[in-house]
Amino acid sequence: MTTVEQARLVGEGVDRVDGPLKVTGAARYPNDFGFPELAHAALVRSTVAAGRISRLDTRAAQDSPGVLAVITHRNAPTLGRAPDTFLSAPPPPLQDDRILHYGQYVAVVVAGTAEEATAAARRVEAEYESTEPVLDLHDPRAEVLTDPFETDSSRGDAEAALASAEVTFEATYTTAANTNNPLGLFTTVAAWDGDALTVHDSTQWPGGLRAALARVFGVPESGVRVLVPFVGGGFGAGLRVWPHVILAALAARTVDRPVKLVLTRPEMFTGIGHRTATEQRVRIGATRDGRLVALGHESTSTLQMEGDNFEPCASGTAYAYACPNVATRDRQVRLNVTWCNSMRAPGEAQGNFALESAMDELSYELGIDPLELRLRNYAEIHPQLGLPWSSKALRECYEVGAERFGWSRRPPEPGSMREGDWLIGYGLAGVSFFWFQKPCQATATLRADGTALVRSAVTDIGTGTYTVMTQLSAELLGLDLPRVTFELGDTELPPGVVAGGSGLTAGLGSAIHAACRNLVQAFLDTVRDDPTSPLAGCAAGEVSVGRGRIHRTGSPEYGESYTDILAAHGLPELSARGASAPNDPQELGLAPAGAFGARFVEVRVDPELGLLRVARVVSVIDAGRILNEKTATSQIIGGTVGGIGMAMFEDTITDPGSGRIANATFGDYLIPVNADVPDMQVVFVGRPDRFNPIGVKGVGEIGLVGMGAAIANAVHHATGRRIRSLPITIDRLL
Repeated sequence: MTTVEQARLVGEGVDRVDGPLKVTGAARYPNDFGFPELAHAALVRSTVAAGRISRLDTRAAQDSPGVLAVITHRNAPTLGRAPDTFLSAPPPPLQDDRILHYGQYVAVVVAGTAEEATAAARRVEAEYESTEPVLDLHDPRAEVLTDPFETDSSRGDAEAALASAEVTFEATYTTAANTNNPLGLFTTVAAWDGDALTVHDSTQWPGGLRAALARVFGVPESGVRVLVPFVGGGFGAGLRVWPHVILAALAARTVDRPVKLVLTRPEMFTGIGHRTATEQRVRIGATRDGRLVALGHESTSTLQMEGDNFEPCASGTAYAYACPNVATRDRQVRLNVTWCNSMRAPGEAQGNFALESAMDELSYELGIDPLELRLRNYAEIHPQLGLPWSSKALRECYEVGAERFGWSRRPPEPGSMREGDWLIGYGLAGVSFFWFQKPCQATATLRADGTALVRSAVTDIGTGTYTVMTQLSAELLGLDLPRVTFELGDTELPPGVVAGGSGLTAGLGSAIHAACRNLVQAFLDTVRDDPTSPLAGCAAGEVSVGRGRIHRTGSPEYGESYTDILAAHGLPELSARGASAPNDPQELGLAPAGAFGARFVEVRVDPELGLLRVARVVSVIDAGRILNEKTATSQIIGGTVGGIGMAMFEDTITDPGSGRIANATFGDYLIPVNADVPDMQVVFVGRPDRFNPIGVKGVGEIGLVGMGAAIANAVHHATGRRIRSLPITIDRLL
């Protein structure tokens, strides 16, 4: 039994509450929904990367069997622009004849069946006045945006400190573009009833999609309903309102019938964004005993021709280490590429690879163990803000990880470990992910049968939100887990936070904490003046909850069940709303901390064949309070697999002449499979964070950060070869 204010909140590794629905096929994803008289849409994409449409002949498509409409820029209505937020939507489609990237939508065909729509779309004839696309970061024609996020930072005098440092190091690192590629093909099902729009969609932010669709179509936001009970994976791909979503709604309004639009796998490569490619220059100045005196980190990343993409890659360096002189710079270069977008661990995935590779290289220059170098420069307080961290157990991550991994057995000389034909290497990386939280609301209801319903308009993209929030609600209300239902994925519910940036658990969990606290208060208010109630006159701080009851703390005999209180007062249920918002660091006197961690990796390299295998990974993570160790561990394992993909396989290849993505299928775009996934050990350390009432920090992003650097550092230890570009492919090892 626990008090409302100081609930234990320690998550047991319970199974997913939505597991039975998923394994039996009863979980309904966007592609599983339909309406009577459902029509289907297919897209026509440009075959050039830059220019204008000179001819568009749709007559053959319009005459094809089952076709209801062919919509192009010539007959599409003028559409509004979505709200300008930190996840701004691309410009509305089919508004003019300009082509900004290969695969841009130039028409949408609507027909009675998906097969009819697809066949007719192939009959649309398009010709272009093409211009030479801008596809290279170093193209002098490219527009360069300096400090686009206003995150560039400076403390001390990095240039002067570099000039006078006893030891200096400088290198340039590059990372390839990656494509999110969730397993579930993104789907939109749209239906109009007058000016009321209902949409099923593969979104990670129902509220953002609702606001955008209302603005685009000029209808009241209250008339737009977005439904997304399950998403077939996201990794950031579902954060924005993509053009195909707008086209599905536009098609439904045009033909006055519900419309379903399902992207093909090649369309997923051009239609829902990708991780930016980067080129990063890192400069370090240090004393001979390994104390950092200067850090400079400059990053250049790709950006599409219109719109923005908030993804600073260098900014994390400003608070990574205790260094008195630091300068970080980010810039973006506009290219004729598909939309750049958040992908798991945006910015930090790329920036950490450069910084932690450079730190490893510096350790060899100084003859200091890579782990010891990091510990000598440990940031006890936030270097930029000068405030104590709300929580930080990175030192413990290093220490526990080194022990579990057996780091002390690592000989310092590269190429000194061997087993048969395989060279063996050990590598590590220190990791972090920035703090992120947005406002969120939730409601909690207790019914006469003793069950509770907790609701918020968020999504569960596979991270375990259904389960974790059911656990949290059950503990805060003192109920058994089966008596609590958590409902999400519907914009009719209280406004929820975006499922991204490792901010959902803190934002939503804090809102649920408030809602459950307020619900218990509502029960106390109900019995406050009831002379027959043992809880009469009690304040929230004087009671505890457990076993479906509220009782005086320390005196469980003086209490009442929720059901008895409702029955005694003739109430079918009681409800309460809760809200959360991020705290002000200056008011709390704390620097908000995201998750921290240490990654230890063993690799094996066959030098004659250029084969690289990851043999084992130990991840030690400080993510504050862990609400469910099983789902949290799953998140770290999944992120680690994604990190292996970024480090060794994934590369969205754009043809340098045409701008076409050359490997837009799973047959050509390489991702890790079971045989590429090694033995993994995940350990959580640390204490509850002080920046939110439930003490969490989120684990969705941190699982990927650091794998690129740890693997590259291990490759160097195994072979003596320093690889500064991801992915690490056979040709780079031979």
